Amino acid sequence: MRIAMISEHASPLATLGGVDAGGQNTHVAELSAALAGDGHDVRVYTRRDGNDLPDIVPLGDGVDVVHVPAGPPEALPKDELLPHMGGFAEWLADDWRETWKPDVAHAHFWMSGLATVTAARRFDLPVLQTFHALGSVKRRYQGVADTSPAQRIGYERALGRAVDRIVVQCQEEIGELVRMGVPRGRMALVPSGVNTDRFHPGGPAVSRVPGLRRILTVARPVERKGVEDLIRALPRVPNAELVVVGGAQSDPYVRKLAALARDCHVDDRLRLAGAVPAHEMPAWYRSADLLAATPWYEPFGLTVLEAMACGVPVVASAVGGLVDTVVDGVTGELVAPRDPAGLSRTLRKLLHDETRRVSYGAAAHDRAVQSYAWPRIAHRLAVVYAEMIGAPTEAVA
Repeated sequence: MRIAMISEHASPLATLGGVDAGGQNTHVAELSAALAGDGHDVRVYTRRDGNDLPDIVPLGDGVDVVHVPAGPPEALPKDELLPHMGGFAEWLADDWRETWKPDVAHAHFWMSGLATVTAARRFDLPVLQTFHALGSVKRRYQGVADTSPAQRIGYERALGRAVDRIVVQCQEEIGELVRMGVPRGRMALVPSGVNTDRFHPGGPAVSRVPGLRRILTVARPVERKGVEDLIRALPRVPNAELVVVGGAQSDPYVRKLAALARDCHVDDRLRLAGAVPAHEMPAWYRSADLLAATPWYEPFGLTVLEAMACGVPVVASAVGGLVDTVVDGVTGELVAPRDPAGLSRTLRKLLHDETRRVSYGAAAHDRAVQSYAWPRIAHRLAVVYAEMIGAPTEAVA
């Protein structure tokens, strides 16, 4: 099949760790590579955000990244991209008419969905939509701090009825969409995946401070990721350091985290590692006694899967996709979000129980490999694609 991936703000070529560069970028890159590995031809369409970018960049065998001229060729916050989606759609339609017509189009994020539906209706192409995050959830938790365009929730509701299939990533998302009035029959539950060739227990690990247990968290520098709760929990978790991967030292929020650590008298046990190149991440996971993922809400949570694949136990907020991924009491432990006191108790208990950590880590690795390896996830999606175009699903490799 020819598969078009549309990811307007989240390029698979982007450096991870910034405010708008995280799980979606990784998801699109890994899914595209896994589909290409099964013999499909994939093009990823993302907005051109630099003058010096080539029109097309090969991402690997069978995958090309196409830079779409929509709006100024410079980096813009994703919440400012809506006015440029009409131009994005027009360019897509021209490309599909003149250069490369796909069999199916898969949109990632709601603005990509708007552009994809507009372009695809001219060719009767089936469209699948993955939201990655829903505006209704963001508004519920962020309130007036939510910078999304005011039309977002309405557009997401309309997309739920306009596309041929919605690819949801967790059970909580299904319930949210049903409450929005989207028919359950339009949804296919296919979670994100993890690259088990890259993320595995064997291999080098980043050095540690002697005598300190290591709690690792990997998060973009935004408040909803719950890193402040981890810092507030740390005074009640002795003999442990907290390592935060993500962001940059110059980021105002990262400076806020450093100031909070000083106020909590744990600045000597906080390490702000900043953004880390993707190829170095397995070594960071392997260096940890456990991964803590404590967001207020989380559509899926790829870092948890990456840690699990490396054999690292997880302490995670019982929200969103984390409830599906982490089996409480088997691969890690689930905690209430925004509860530093409860979080500190769980961290302290687990850090002092090596037998349990080893058991959780082994079970986490098995679960990641058996249920979330990208070839398995890509095959499940390829079956959905085949159904959309009327191809026999048994022919999907």
